[in-house]
Amino acid sequence: MGWQPFFEQQISVDELARTPPVRVVEVHRNGLHVIGEHIDKMIQPRADVTVGDWLLLDSDHPLSSRHLERRSLLKRRAPGTDRQVQLIAANVDTIFIVSSCNQDFNIARLERYIALAFEADISPVIVLTKADLVSDVQAYVDQARAISDLVPVVTLDARDHEPREKLAQWCKPGSTVAFVGSSGVGKSTLTNALAGNQSIETQTIREDDAKGRHTTTRRQLHPVPGDVLVLDTPGMRELQLTDAASGIDNVFADLHDLSVRCRFKDCRHETEPGCAVLRAVENGEIDAARLGRWRKLQAEEAHNSASLAERRSKDKAFGKMVRQVKKIKDQKDPER
Repeated sequence: MGWQPFFEQQISVDELARTPPVRVVEVHRNGLHVIGEHIDKMIQPRADVTVGDWLLLDSDHPLSSRHLERRSLLKRRAPGTDRQVQLIAANVDTIFIVSSCNQDFNIARLERYIALAFEADISPVIVLTKADLVSDVQAYVDQARAISDLVPVVTLDARDHEPREKLAQWCKPGSTVAFVGSSGVGKSTLTNALAGNQSIETQTIREDDAKGRHTTTRRQLHPVPGDVLVLDTPGMRELQLTDAASGIDNVFADLHDLSVRCRFKDCRHETEPGCAVLRAVENGEIDAARLGRWRKLQAEEAHNSASLAERRSKDKAFGKMVRQVKKIKDQKDPER
């Protein structure tokens, strides 16, 4: 189930005997599906736990089960206006960012996923599917490789033996990998290919616009041959970044390095004199569209992080006020 020395170092022998480790393989509205040695059960839900987390299961009081420190955490700003953070998955070693060689291919979306992975300290790999349906696969490969020198790019046919062969170097015993991307790009098909069966339902895309249909409805860990855990995820229509500034800097490392040479420390790379980034664009060293995407992600991340920080501050202040009111009431009425 992906148990590693990192988790073992967090517990004592006595704890191991009293509270066996279990891994969260599914999150439902009414509970968590956990699996461990001779354990496969549903327990009460917890807002602080997501798919991939490890718990030390207290059978008598499941809500008191100790949550082990994570190696990695994928998260985003939740859709909607309530400014919450949504936990996507924990303790993932490699994230396969899947995109089709058709109308689904989108550089900006790939950059978002890679920034998310870098921020979580997870190794990202771009996987291009449906390569057999286009005449010029190399054009897609070149665009994907131009995003970051740190991200490998793999092309494959998701329906045959290629996934096992081409993804083998990241699917090592004890590892947890995740497939993310839009609906219809082949995430479930890839999971089935690694599992060697067709246990997960798949659907074809709409031919008119290459849009996929939601087959996977929730995030779920699947054990596959080779002692590997595979996380299949629903397609995410919205991927808002928050608390991901360093991840964005890593994706746009060339622009970040240039920005250090700007005349002004607070340069916004728009019209400021002495801007090293704008000079690189004028000289043809940097693509203007890439600069635009960088600025957009930076602005979005800063706004979301500030909004969430504001919410946390307000929640903290409200909690303090409630405690003060309760304290005053207790002083006035000691018998309460």
